[in-house]
Amino acid sequence: MTNFLSASEFWRGGWYRHARALPSPNRNARPLGVKVRLVVIHAISLPPGQFGTGDVQRLFTNTLPWDAHPDFQAIRGLEVSAHFFITRDGALWQFVDCDERAWHAGQSRWLGASNCNDWSIGIELEGTADIAFEDPQYETLTALCAALPERYPIEAVAGHQHIAPERKWDPGPQFDWRRFQNSLGWPDRYFP
Repeated sequence: MTNFLSASEFWRGGWYRHARALPSPNRNARPLGVKVRLVVIHAISLPPGQFGTGDVQRLFTNTLPWDAHPDFQAIRGLEVSAHFFITRDGALWQFVDCDERAWHAGQSRWLGASNCNDWSIGIELEGTADIAFEDPQYETLTALCAALPERYPIEAVAGHQHIAPERKWDPGPQFDWRRFQNSLGWPDRYFP
């Protein structure tokens, strides 16, 4: 017999109980009456192509030492965040209460609506466009996305590349959408 957790067991307000909390200042209130209905999947690594540095966590908490790597100059002063970050080994970090708006999508449009930050949850995967994502990342992503509808009326999942195609590529061609959909068990209408 399967033992399912209730929504109250998955969530403490908009904080997911299986994530390590590290609050970001890069957040604000969602517009009144807006419902969270989209999950946006991203990919990030800092410095580019390097994993496990802790620099993504520092970026999202405005503590990245800008002079520590030459590539950081291009993002100096950037104030961004995501709700979640999944490391290569599947560890899950949460930076923003899902009831609040994280600053992850930028100018964006999906399902006929703009400003996806207003009505989405952003999930960053540690990775790049040319390196396959790891099994533990898919496992953590699937578990997290399966828990989201317990609290939010999710209607779709998209990549950053789908909501801002003129300027973003992530999660990129190495993300296996079919594998993710099959493991989650959601119908085609949820996916790009």
